[in-house]
Amino acid sequence: MPKKEKIVLAFSGGLDTSVILKWLQNTKNLEVVTFTADIGQGSEIKEAEKKARSLGVKEIFIENLTNEFVKDYVFPMFRANTLYEGHYLLGTSIARPLIAKKQIQIANEVGASYVSHGATGKGNDQIRFELAYYAENPKIKVIAPWREWNLKSRNDLIEYANNNNISFSKEKKNEPPYSMDANILHTSYEGKILEDPWLPPEERMFTRTVSPEDAPNISTEIEIEFLNGDPVKINHEKKSPEKLLSQLNEIGGKNGVGRLDLVENRFVGMKSRGVYETPGGTILLVARRAIESITLDKGAAHLKDELMPRYAELIYNGFWFSPERKMLQSLINESQRNVNGVVKLKIYKGNVFVLGRKSNSSLYSSEMATFEEEKVYNQKDAEGFIKLNALRLKLFKNIT
Repeated sequence: MPKKEKIVLAFSGGLDTSVILKWLQNTKNLEVVTFTADIGQGSEIKEAEKKARSLGVKEIFIENLTNEFVKDYVFPMFRANTLYEGHYLLGTSIARPLIAKKQIQIANEVGASYVSHGATGKGNDQIRFELAYYAENPKIKVIAPWREWNLKSRNDLIEYANNNNISFSKEKKNEPPYSMDANILHTSYEGKILEDPWLPPEERMFTRTVSPEDAPNISTEIEIEFLNGDPVKINHEKKSPEKLLSQLNEIGGKNGVGRLDLVENRFVGMKSRGVYETPGGTILLVARRAIESITLDKGAAHLKDELMPRYAELIYNGFWFSPERKMLQSLINESQRNVNGVVKLKIYKGNVFVLGRKSNSSLYSSEMATFEEEKVYNQKDAEGFIKLNALRLKLFKNIT
């Protein structure tokens, strides 16, 4: 018999990717190689390996990428204080390029001509995965089952699973669950009652934060130290990127920090309502802006804020490996050379308060800022400055 061609599937072990695996075997007659990336999502890793073996997969790749994910993707993104549409910390968006890159590496290693993913034809993830695939290997062939097969609903998936002896959790067989994505940075939820933007999310849905009402009545105070724009210590203790973000997640989660309910604009054109938990990232954003407030020049800080929405949109839309994103990253990285110092925070019932900030690279001058007697600033100089800036306003008034 001729040897089957290989395909590398991004495999979570859930119902969707399990059905996709069997469909690729049955319909496409391909030898499926699975890749499961551990980026801090939790216990599903071992289950994914077990599921892949039960479905006859011979080559199973599982790789712990959590520290690489935080160090080379999350922290560089955070140097820009990145928010999509003013709110979203891009927890799902930033994970896809790394997973796709590793898929291509595995495809090259095992001699696979194809790669596949479990993203639907309605969402952003199909774009993020496939743009990254092609950026890493322009000749790779992509199979996106949700755009090809005739399975249209969760019930169709369940029926296919039953017909092909694919095991899955029966607890929600008759009740569509929330669509969830998790990694060390965040957990996201879509679907179910969230499809009605008027209805609030159910409290039982949340997995990594307590509600602010149930958070402790005593605040938590911490210090975060930064070096070249990246956090390196918590309370004077040096941490790896993975451990640092994990500790911030724990602190934020128990204090009800990091919940977000957002209606966002997908790249494909539709609006989508999602709920996010990003406890450590929320703390980090507040701390970063605090340390930048005393270490960044005004012009540099304002330029960064102007560029940030464009940078965020590139990541959201899947262009992490694009030349323009890399160009912006170089500029952002350059701005962080003197972003060094310590920020003191108070975390209480869903809020993050800045208590203080200090830096050996500080541009803040108490001599300049004081309202008391000083000798470094001549207040009379402001008169000419104001008159020059008023000149065009006077000219405009004369013709209106």
